[in-house]
Amino acid sequence: MAGTDAMRERIASFPWPRGGVEVVRANRGYTLYSRRTGGQIARLRPTGKADDVQVLWWRREAWATPGDFGPVIMPLDEALHFVATGSFFWISA
Repeated sequence: MAGTDAMRERIASFPWPRGGVEVVRANRGYTLYSRRTGGQIARLRPTGKADDVQVLWWRREAWATPGDFGPVIMPLDEALHFVATGSFFWISA
């Protein structure tokens, strides 16, 4: 029996706006899709340091950092709030 994925469960249980998200484990991280539209919202990639994650957003054809100053890395709870309140994450959703 496979063990539970605590980080995935934390992401899925967050009080997401706009209809919620589907969390899919993929490519060294978690991809968040809009439950309402199926559009990609964000990718959260664990760094291996505590519960820090790198936050990425879908930019045209690939995942990219949501800014001009390099990787955005923060604790999971901060990252969830950042994605939930950052309107640019929800453009395709």
